[in-house]
Amino acid sequence: MPDAIVAEGLVKRYGKLVALDGLDLSVPEGTVTALLGPNGAGKTTTVRVLTTLLIPDEGSATVAGVDVLKDPQLLRSRIGASGQYAAVDEYLTGFENLEMVGRLYHMGVQRSKERARELLERFRLTDAADRPVKGYSGGMRRRLDLAGALVANPPVLFLDEPTTGLDPRARLDLWDVIEELVAGGTTLLLTTQYMEEADRLADSIAVIDHGKVIAEGTSDELKALVGGDRIELVVEHVDHLPIALRALEGLAQGEIRTEPGLRRIIVPVNDGSQALVDAIGQLTKHEVTVHDVGLRRPSLDDVFLTLTGHEAEELVNGAREAEEPVGGAAR
Repeated sequence: MPDAIVAEGLVKRYGKLVALDGLDLSVPEGTVTALLGPNGAGKTTTVRVLTTLLIPDEGSATVAGVDVLKDPQLLRSRIGASGQYAAVDEYLTGFENLEMVGRLYHMGVQRSKERARELLERFRLTDAADRPVKGYSGGMRRRLDLAGALVANPPVLFLDEPTTGLDPRARLDLWDVIEELVAGGTTLLLTTQYMEEADRLADSIAVIDHGKVIAEGTSDELKALVGGDRIELVVEHVDHLPIALRALEGLAQGEIRTEPGLRRIIVPVNDGSQALVDAIGQLTKHEVTVHDVGLRRPSLDDVFLTLTGHEAEELVNGAREAEEPVGGAAR
């Protein structure tokens, strides 16, 4: 299977800040790759380079068989992009927004109107088609923005944190739409901070930190790097923390983490269900009162803490990536 997206040695600097530091990436045709990383890791910068919105200082990239640097205008006709913020005109109706995108693609008046109606129906926006977008909910705006990225049926689609800020219902709806697109053969590069989003949508995941890909694989493969199950418990009294730590040392398959302010202990274990039974037995034996206890798989924060040494929400070098919308410009 040929690669629809290939990036080699991408470097992008903003003064002393190195946003991309020799990033390599490949995405096979008809698959979904998720770029997973903390704020400031280089995810959005990568998307902007690949969608011709930024020129890298070093490196090369091809998308849909087109050299990103040599023929950006041709490339823009072969890709779609939707960003963290819906790039729609609030004073136009949903129909007018999509018709305008069609005309920008030189599709002609009649075909632009037909395509707009097709997409409004596909994204369940028909009832709101002739209403100004300023009255749309956040989920409706996001669906309209994604529809705009699909007006020209691009073979490659870039989605930069598409579900950020959406409520759970709207997020699930958008996931359904994305899965339909991929089933139809679209190649997708998705940036996200949500492991559950990558679990649901991605064939492969590339973890980015400090402008480099530091790990690649499926969701299960990345979680395997972190280890097995976790026992997470909260003791009733903070004075019980050191006692609980001593009681659980024999069960731990790795370093035990503590969060004293929350009276929480996180213990990596093998054979999770039996380890949970043993842990409760040890805590009872040492007369430690437990407020809450449970068994869970590694989380997004566990993956980042293991691979990068910091939590997913932390900023890199104290700087966030710029937050201009990606959607629209690549159309």
